[in-house]
Amino acid sequence: MPKPEIHVFVCNQTRPEGHPRGSCGASGAAQITQMLSEEVAKRNLFTQVAVTATGCLGPCDCGPNLLVYPGSHLYIRVKPEDVSRIVEQHIIGGEPVTELLAPEELW
Repeated sequence: MPKPEIHVFVCNQTRPEGHPRGSCGASGAAQITQMLSEEVAKRNLFTQVAVTATGCLGPCDCGPNLLVYPGSHLYIRVKPEDVSRIVEQHIIGGEPVTELLAPEELW
């Protein structure tokens, strides 16, 4: 695999039901990861973009969380309908989707 220009990490951390911190896994992270991988495939971005399922990225109660490098942009509360916009506007277009980014005090 060539060195990716962009690396997207999607938290897939799971915790027991009722855990006070919650988890991205319980908030639908697997679906977000799958959809992101499908968008990368559909747009033939395999050599430019790597998608990696990870453990905890921090703000568990705000999940699913998605972190994009370069730039260290943390997206919170990502919904399935946000995935194609993040790919189109940020990953391809280079402009973060500001209303989905974690606020400064959180990240």
